[in-house]
Amino acid sequence: MELLAPAGNAEIGITAIGHGADAVYIGAPKFSARADAGTSVNDIARLIQYAHLYYARVYVALNTILTDRELPEALEIIREVFQLGADGLILQDLGLLEMDLPPIPLIASTQMHNNTPEKVQFLEALGFKRVILARELSLDDIDAIRQKTRVELEAFVHGALCVSYSGQCYMSQAAAGRSGNRGVCAQPCRYRYNLTDTDGSVIQQQKYLLSLKDLNMISAIPDLINTGITSFKIEGRYKGIDYVKNVTAAYRQTIDRFIGGHSDYCRSSSGVSTFTFSPDPSKTFNRGYTKYFVSGRREKVASINTQKSIGQHVGTITGLGKDFFCMDRHDLQNGDGICFFTKQKDLAGFRIDFVDKEKIYPNNMTGLTIGTRLYRNHDMAFTRILKKSSPCRRISVQMDFTQEDAFIRLTVKDEDGNQAETVREVSFDPPMNPSRALEQIEIHLTSTGNSPYRVAELIINPQQPGFLPVSTLNGIRRDVLEALTRVRLEKYPRQTIRLTPNNALYPERKLDFRANVLNKQARRFYERHGVESIEPAFEILSDKTGKTVMTTRYCIRHQLDLCPRQKQAGHPTKEPLRISDRYHSYRLEFDCKQCQMFVILEGK
Repeated sequence: MELLAPAGNAEIGITAIGHGADAVYIGAPKFSARADAGTSVNDIARLIQYAHLYYARVYVALNTILTDRELPEALEIIREVFQLGADGLILQDLGLLEMDLPPIPLIASTQMHNNTPEKVQFLEALGFKRVILARELSLDDIDAIRQKTRVELEAFVHGALCVSYSGQCYMSQAAAGRSGNRGVCAQPCRYRYNLTDTDGSVIQQQKYLLSLKDLNMISAIPDLINTGITSFKIEGRYKGIDYVKNVTAAYRQTIDRFIGGHSDYCRSSSGVSTFTFSPDPSKTFNRGYTKYFVSGRREKVASINTQKSIGQHVGTITGLGKDFFCMDRHDLQNGDGICFFTKQKDLAGFRIDFVDKEKIYPNNMTGLTIGTRLYRNHDMAFTRILKKSSPCRRISVQMDFTQEDAFIRLTVKDEDGNQAETVREVSFDPPMNPSRALEQIEIHLTSTGNSPYRVAELIINPQQPGFLPVSTLNGIRRDVLEALTRVRLEKYPRQTIRLTPNNALYPERKLDFRANVLNKQARRFYERHGVESIEPAFEILSDKTGKTVMTTRYCIRHQLDLCPRQKQAGHPTKEPLRISDRYHSYRLEFDCKQCQMFVILEGK
């Protein structure tokens, strides 16, 4: 089982591993789907060095579509990160497979829209080591893919959701000239829109109609494991270090509980993390949580009243004073950030100045009424604890200490079977207090300090050793653990896979702009794999009007109880429905059989 955490930079990646991640993913210096989360080569190298000590992996994301001019530079970056020791390359542009790639394992980005058994079978036939599945899939969908493939399957389990199928959203390009498939999404899904019917009657006004809640699948981990997922991915290369600490630790504990009850499963990296806090994802940035469609369409998945974090529900106002409000039971503290929805369903907020038992004094009383539900989106006490938390992950080792007439030997063996030994010539005196001499050896050999090791077992021979200076004991312990570190890094089980081009047939013969073919190499790739007709990528289409700029499994009609299939549906609406902001209008079309919604650009 692999817990995969985001690394916006090397420091966050190191922290993620310290808090239990088995692997991290980080942006390449250029051409990642989070353009502002690109990382320097030196940072990637530092992260790889740290991760590999724990046999944790580092995957580099170079997952945008590329122009012909960019392909040579992208290839050089790939070669460089391979030489640094990267364990996998996350990519979207299949034109790269027409080039002379190094033998780095390939991971198919979710931007490739990996949502059917046929698509995943094709990627497996190409030689991809892993496929990152579309977020929209249900357990039954995943199981259907697993039954027909053997390739590793990775699934997102936590974080922000793209409302569109990944790689199938062109709304940012259409609205702002910034392509999500080029790593510069302007996030129009977090904008306000009006919803109108065909007569122009307003159904919803100035609401965040495309803004989804955040994904939280922590309770579904056992189900995902049973369908064949082996890598559990936390979204968030733009998220801060506290978010990564808290969420990574929470999922680490959940996965470990499953492993603890199932002897046929294990972690994919070494060492055990200890935490100085109780992980709680509800106390971290979130817009409200959803399990999305993992169990089918059972819940409302959007947050149409705000695109911001609302945090954790903490209670309801039971009384009001001149400059304070009351809550019966709470754990609010000075400095906490609180938010609530007004009668107009707008998000408002305040900071707590002072708490006196059930009386809470905010810096602003505007909009507060008895019965108002409050949410804490900044927990001051929890934030302080997270700030103090530093990575503490230890690899278990066994030590064997032997004392002979003229030398001492210390052998150490780690949990992965790696071994190192240090021998020193020493002279020593018979101990005046044998039990004290034995105790001193135990104390100083097991005191591993800030090293990445924890002594699980120490064997000492003979049982009544001679007296040894503290400096000698500390020195031999330090030397043998440094030697073990060198051995671990030398024996790191890095996998390389040389891609062999083949002519496996692509599942489709005709591709429109949603195949995201932006360069000649990508066109050549699809032609070699049997595609007969290829439309250029949306980014270079001359006329974008009338094009489907978003395909999504989210349905506005379902969200607003307007779906004709729902028993509680309101009055029938006159279609087509439209959403619009100040600049653009989009027509909505619905495929109820496939449970999909299409957003079609009509014009400015």
